Amino acid sequence: MKKTKAALAILTALSMMAGLAGCGGSEPSPTEGSGAASAAGESQNLAESADGGADKAEGAGTSDLNIMLETPVQSLDPQQATDGTSFEVIAGYTDGLMQMDADGQAVPAIAETYDLSDDGLTYTFHLRDAKWSNGEPVTAADFVFAWQRAVDPAVASEYAYMLSDIGQIKNAAEIIAGSMDKGELGVTAVDDKTLEVQLNVPVSYFLSLMYFPTFYPVNQAFFESCGDTFATSPETTLSNGAFIMDAYEPAATAFHLTKNEDYWDAARVKLPGLNYQVIQDSQQALMSYQTGDLDMTLVNGEQVDQVKEDPEFITIGAGYLWYVSPNVDAVPELANLNVRLALTSAIDREAITEDVLKDGSAPTYTAVPMQFAAGPDGSDFSEDQAKFSDVCAFDAAKAAEYWTKGLEELGITELTLDMIVDADDAPQKVAQVLKEQWETTLPGLSVNLTVEPKKQRVEDMQNGDFQLGLTRWGPDYADPMTYLGMWITDNPNNYGLWSNPEYDGIIAECTTGELCTDPEGRWARLYDAEKLVMDEAVIFPLYTQCNAEMMSAKVSGVEFHPVALNRVYKNAAKAQ
Repeated sequence: MKKTKAALAILTALSMMAGLAGCGGSEPSPTEGSGAASAAGESQNLAESADGGADKAEGAGTSDLNIMLETPVQSLDPQQATDGTSFEVIAGYTDGLMQMDADGQAVPAIAETYDLSDDGLTYTFHLRDAKWSNGEPVTAADFVFAWQRAVDPAVASEYAYMLSDIGQIKNAAEIIAGSMDKGELGVTAVDDKTLEVQLNVPVSYFLSLMYFPTFYPVNQAFFESCGDTFATSPETTLSNGAFIMDAYEPAATAFHLTKNEDYWDAARVKLPGLNYQVIQDSQQALMSYQTGDLDMTLVNGEQVDQVKEDPEFITIGAGYLWYVSPNVDAVPELANLNVRLALTSAIDREAITEDVLKDGSAPTYTAVPMQFAAGPDGSDFSEDQAKFSDVCAFDAAKAAEYWTKGLEELGITELTLDMIVDADDAPQKVAQVLKEQWETTLPGLSVNLTVEPKKQRVEDMQNGDFQLGLTRWGPDYADPMTYLGMWITDNPNNYGLWSNPEYDGIIAECTTGELCTDPEGRWARLYDAEKLVMDEAVIFPLYTQCNAEMMSAKVSGVEFHPVALNRVYKNAAKAQ
């Protein structure tokens, strides 16, 4: 969130070619990064970047791409979706103002050009000629309607904070709080092809937010015609993107998207369609791949040992930080700091990644994972994984010492804790190892595991109906705030309801205060914020996820990203 000089510094950081060195494999990991495209006062024409794919249409693929998903889609409503699977599918048939190129840079989609005011507070986007799949033109009003939905308290979007805290759009925070009408949001349709956005402070990574699904447009007339059924079927889903949803129902285990022949950039899209299959059992998924029913599938654990020499085996940095969230608000025993420190110190993270997952995932000892965000000097924010070794490095003796102190403070000699975990294969294996490590290292502790569908697990954690929860978070944009913003007081993703005024103050300094124009100072304060999270064991970080995948040699051009959208298929092809 910087003016001219600072914006360029953050742009350099966000454009870092990270490569995820912690993820090994038979092929190098794709490059990554996302960032803003212009300094203040410049008018940036983006058309050349967009047209680069048009010449790639020759040799277009003739077969659908068969893709494995490990979890079902939770929602196809762009302002209600919160999970990576849903984001991937929504982005398959919807374009926002910007899109990601192969390196994760923000390049044009519906916005053909934009202007940025000298003070960095006003973006003016000029829209290209594009249309919805019902033939209606995509207009600036579609963005206004969608963004107003996102901040409308009646909609209660979990990602409303992306417009207020992160995007710093004028009046967003006040609307979310209920003190202003949504019509006062700082976004205006000047005319059908011109969208004006006003910010509270300069936000250097603002353009990279524009490819995030919460900011995608929605056609108001179509939305209202659907009533409560919006985005629940092909008939209630509208496309302006590369594909069109033509077979889907909620919680479907299989669904299909077909190429949108009227897409504004249809010449670059080679695939005739995307065929998704939800398979939560990894062994079943591998068998489907081996029989040719899948072109792409995840593998983990012992499967990796079976296939790691196969030339079709790859590992891809997924960007997700997996961690355990303790409910410090509702569980008195977990409100005790020594108990929390005992739990995090008793975790052997290397055993989890090397002996259980075996997919290249990297043990992680920080609240912000490695290699997705770089500072003003270009260094990785979390390169030093030993900086919190006194808090969460595996140390059985220290863990037992913390444990003894904690139980004495609580006046108890034994403790039973429950942990909820997703129904997917890998999290269940990790949870079982955590249970064994904790019960072995901490005398008197019993851990019960409760397996739930992901949607139920997330709902329980949001409602505070849990003691321990195994969860994950993927970066929505390439800045540490995408993680650190979660633990401010009352953030919907602050599952344990931890609250610390000092922490909240630091985050405020970095989002709306003077540090918005001081990149070095901001970076230092973000480190201070992370230290508070780790010192108080607000979360127990486990590992940064890599996806071990089998991908058919017939497939090319799939773009992988650790930020916002993990897989993009606009340039993908599949030979027969």
